[in-house]
Parts: sequence; structure tokens; C-alpha cells
Amino acid sequence: MSQEYRYIVRIMGTDVQGTLKTSYAVAHVKGISSSLSNAVIRQAGVNPGLRIGLISESDVSKIEDVIRDPARYGIPAWMYNRRKDSDTGKDEHVLSADLAFKIKTDIDGAKEIRSWRGYRHAYSLKVRGQRTKTTGRAGKSLGVKKKTLTQRPGGEGGK
Repeated sequence: MSQEYRYIVRIMGTDVQGTLKTSYAVAHVKGISSSLSNAVIRQAGVNPGLRIGLISESDVSKIEDVIRDPARYGIPAWMYNRRKDSDTGKDEHVLSADLAFKIKTDIDGAKEIRSWRGYRHAYSLKVRGQRTKTTGRAGKSLGVKKKTLTQRPGGEGGK
């Protein structure tokens, strides 16, 4: 390898440390799981054991091309993060800011139609069936508040 080692590599708008192996580095992009990362690297023809700082710019562009359109490279639809999208009805894969926006609109839609999930989101309760008796108490009042002792006008208070 005649090219220099890069300490930071930019993949799909995300800065990734050059010390990470290729499969872990691609998984650092928001919206890409480790299994999808392995499939992307395999389809791009990049060695998954190499450090991301050692691969060339052309390999990075191949990886980004596979991430942009995974269906064209034969990656199965069950690896996508937006299957049967509520708006379009298609299987698609979205990343970073687009993913955060889609999740927010899904939650707002559930609140608007007043589904059970929307109700739980609206009142900051657990949504996926977790127990709530002992966990998830952050931000809520805990315990019992004791009344302060008042002093009697003539002397010592409290008795």
C-alpha cells in the first residue's frame, strides 16, 4: 500500500476513526447495523479485516455507492431499516438525519391518531411492554415528601 494512513475517514457524512476495522467503521454510520455493514463491505469487494484508515478513496466511494442503493447490489430487503414505509409502501433504507426525521414523524403520527403507542410516547411511558413498577422512574417524583416541622411561638417546636 503506497498511500498514507488516514486517522479520520468520512463515510456518508460521518467521521469515523481510521483505527477501526472496516466492518465496524461502516457500522458507526447511523442507520447501518453490523449485519448490513458486513453485507455492504462484501458487495463492495473490500477486505473486512483491513483498518478503514488504510483503504483507498475509491474503496470508500464503492462502499458509499452500495449504501446509497443496496437493492441494486442484491442486498435483501429484510436488512433495510424502513420496510413497507407508511408513506410510500416501499422498502427503503434511510440514514442519519433522514432516519431521525422519519422516526420523529412516525411517533408524531402515532400520537395524532391516539394509538396505544402514541399515548405511551405522549406521556413518556415505556412503549415496548417493559415493566414500569420498578424501572423507568427517572424524571418523575420519587418517594414521599416530609412535611417541615413548624415551631411553636413560645418555645421549642416539634413536641
